[in-house]
Amino acid sequence: MLYYLFQYLDKVMDVPGAGVFQYITFRSALALMLSLLLSTIYGKRIISFLSRQQVGETVRELGLAGQNEKAGTPTMGGIIIIFATLVPVVLFARLHNIYIVLLIVTTLWMGIIGFIDDYIKIFKKDKEGLKGIFKVFGQVGLGVIVGSVLYFSPVVTVKTDTANSSTIIKQTNETVVRPASVEEKSTATTIPFVKNNEFDYAIVLKWIGPDYEKWAWLVFIPVVIFIITAVSNGANLTDGIDGLAAGTSAVSVFALGIFTFVSGNIIFSNYLNIMYIPHSGEMTVFIAAFLGALIGFLWYNSYPASVFMGDTGSLTIGGIIAVLAIAVRKELLIPLLCGIFLVENFSVVLQVSYFKYTKKRFGEGRRIFLMSPLHHHYQKKGYHESKIVTRFWVVAIMLAILSIVTLKLR
Repeated sequence: MLYYLFQYLDKVMDVPGAGVFQYITFRSALALMLSLLLSTIYGKRIISFLSRQQVGETVRELGLAGQNEKAGTPTMGGIIIIFATLVPVVLFARLHNIYIVLLIVTTLWMGIIGFIDDYIKIFKKDKEGLKGIFKVFGQVGLGVIVGSVLYFSPVVTVKTDTANSSTIIKQTNETVVRPASVEEKSTATTIPFVKNNEFDYAIVLKWIGPDYEKWAWLVFIPVVIFIITAVSNGANLTDGIDGLAAGTSAVSVFALGIFTFVSGNIIFSNYLNIMYIPHSGEMTVFIAAFLGALIGFLWYNSYPASVFMGDTGSLTIGGIIAVLAIAVRKELLIPLLCGIFLVENFSVVLQVSYFKYTKKRFGEGRRIFLMSPLHHHYQKKGYHESKIVTRFWVVAIMLAILSIVTLKLR
């Protein structure tokens, strides 16, 4: 809203200094500071409200040290993250930007699914929460919306050759000037660590015939659905000990902020020889607000936690990260960038699969880990949860740095 006000003051009223709101970096800085203030100052009030409403965590008997002490700690703290993210976005972002609209829809959509899940657990006293099938339906629904908008919207375009023009010298000494490439609809994405690193999902359907590109949505939308479902569930599984999900997510979000800024800037994308995505730079404002909300939430979620984010927060975080990665054409980097989520997810799949296999073959289920997800395995081994969280953060930082390096390392 403030963006449009200052745009009016600059263009119509010619107020000195009002034009500074045109800069993404300036608005991102404001969004970051405001989200930090909102999450730390109003976060305490939200926690107090949740406590008065007796929105306390029900702790399962897992045999983990310090687990029983967490009983009664307010949950649904994801409300703090959502609130502290959306307020700065509404104030400082260009609300007509298609990517901002998608991210707001993602935040509210996943937040509502998570809220329903937490509500059933707390007020209906059903520890299982929202049935898994309904949760998956919600994730698939969001995937269909995001995939359809990114594929069919004429505003969503890319430009793979960012040079205005270039000169090619042939062996015959004939000089040919190549015209500038144009913005075009494309289902191309980026393959990390590869020199000519664009991959078009449409190529999978090349066997159909010359019109295969018209049917690219048959591949692209299911891919979007899979990524959103996988990442949101990964974030949900990672939210098991104080500060783990919020901290590792903040690191991934910071890296995505760099990707969106350079991909949405034709000068930087030209210098780095990466895909230029028009209008995507505006997502930097959303990312700044989201990052500030996560860091502010850590003020209360760090050990010993005064509040848990619940599914309201974890599903929302995963959904936002997935949509950001897809929008900036870096979804193939998710296994590296969100390596913590991947390992947590994989540990559960391995544990369950191996248990079922050994039970069928030997008549007795066996386990690979002492407990899954992976962070509980280390708790069982006697590590304090604050040490586990810190080390997971360090690994997340290393993975984020390696992800950023892929901009030039090919």
